[in-house]
Amino acid sequence: MNKIKSLFLGKYRFYAISTSVLVVWMFLLDTNDLSVQWRLWNELRELKAQKIYYQEQLKALEKEKKALVGHPALLEKLAREKYLMRRPKEDIYILVNKENRGIEDPQPEK
Repeated sequence: MNKIKSLFLGKYRFYAISTSVLVVWMFLLDTNDLSVQWRLWNELRELKAQKIYYQEQLKALEKEKKALVGHPALLEKLAREKYLMRRPKEDIYILVNKENRGIEDPQPEK
């Protein structure tokens, strides 16, 4: 405690006080203080995770696209199952479970 008093009241008090004010300003009062930096770091981490997820989805879609090119039967199957397309004068029946979701829909995560 005596060292702190001597630092602020001693020979180098100008430097100690100005450094303390600068530290308080940078860490607590500035527009880019610690709380803002923490929030931005968390947001960056979430965005990187989303980037990885969407890159994997893009790879899966590219693989699906390569499989469908030149295969009209597979293209029709995909259009009927995924996008519920139909031919003229044709009826489509969708089976749902108790939660009012399609039977082939993925189960929600818990």
